[in-house]
Amino acid sequence: MTSHVTRKVLEIAGVDPKRLELNWASAAEAPLFVRLITSFTDTIKQLGPLGDTEAMAEDELRLKLSAARSAVESVKLRTRWGKLALNLRKENDYAPEVIEAKMADKINEAMMREMAKQERTIAESGVQSAKGI
Repeated sequence: MTSHVTRKVLEIAGVDPKRLELNWASAAEAPLFVRLITSFTDTIKQLGPLGDTEAMAEDELRLKLSAARSAVESVKLRTRWGKLALNLRKENDYAPEVIEAKMADKINEAMMREMAKQERTIAESGVQSAKGI
């Protein structure tokens, strides 16, 4: 569920969600690990530097990522994610389609509102430096 939520946050912030990849490989699966890392590295090379594919100026990107970070730290969204996780655990169905559908039903709208609110708040108080993000 973590990768689904994070990808959605990136998407709402205007960052290509392909910039995040979460896969598991045990220590005994060295060839799989190499394939996963190589594939991800190739994807990032194709996307280019952060902001290029997204066609965003550095200040705008900084603002959106800062707002995204503030939004995911909000109690409101964390509570919703916790409830969604409990619901998924109860149903024992972690299929990507199920997670996406439940997020669309219960969380996506709240994430967009919270990120917009945080973006306004940060814009009013001034954009942070890159180190502050």
